[in-house]
Amino acid sequence: MKKHIPNFITSLNVVSGFTAIILASHGDILMAAWFITAAMIFDFLDGFSARLLNAYSDVGKELDSLADIVSFGVAPAVILYRLMINACPSAGLPIILILSVMPVCAALRLAIFNLDTSQTTYFKGLATPANAIAVIAMVFASHFSDSEIIAFLINSPVAIIIITITLSLLMVSRLELFSLKVSSLRLKGNESRYLMLVLLIIVFAITGIAGAALIIPVYIIASLTSRWF
Repeated sequence: MKKHIPNFITSLNVVSGFTAIILASHGDILMAAWFITAAMIFDFLDGFSARLLNAYSDVGKELDSLADIVSFGVAPAVILYRLMINACPSAGLPIILILSVMPVCAALRLAIFNLDTSQTTYFKGLATPANAIAVIAMVFASHFSDSEIIAFLINSPVAIIIITITLSLLMVSRLELFSLKVSSLRLKGNESRYLMLVLLIIVFAITGIAGAALIIPVYIIASLTSRWF
């Protein structure tokens, strides 16, 4: 029985991602962002429960990747499409094809990750949950702050396209980014993680909730500077 618990939790990830897609397609991007957040929680809990119960399986590994494509590849892309429609109501098939790059790159990134056993403490390319964080962070920042910069980004068709292409290419890049999984709280070995924490504290202290949009850029900066340690 216990071996099915992680897969059940992963299924809740799929449910959350699917719900986010439906909500975003109907224009409720804020609730869609919250459901993607729920998907991230389930994504963490399925791995945690698998380790706790020692309930690993090949099916679970594949199911986890499929769930991530839905929740962290397709759902964020639908949110971006909704933002595009709000910014440019005449957006048609060409825009859909451009935005479809995100779920395609998410699928490619997950396929590569499943075959590359070297990605443990470091990722090669932006992880799909980080891709989703980049998108929903803009949604939260736009709803809970009065930042003119964020407002410009989510209302500019050009900016939305640039964000989509940039995040998509980052997912399939070979850029080395550290994993956020922490095995200990010691400074040694966690320098980049603590640097990211300090930078985020500074960002939020200066910009408030609008700083949420900078979470992934700060993560990338901290990863790149970790080579100096």
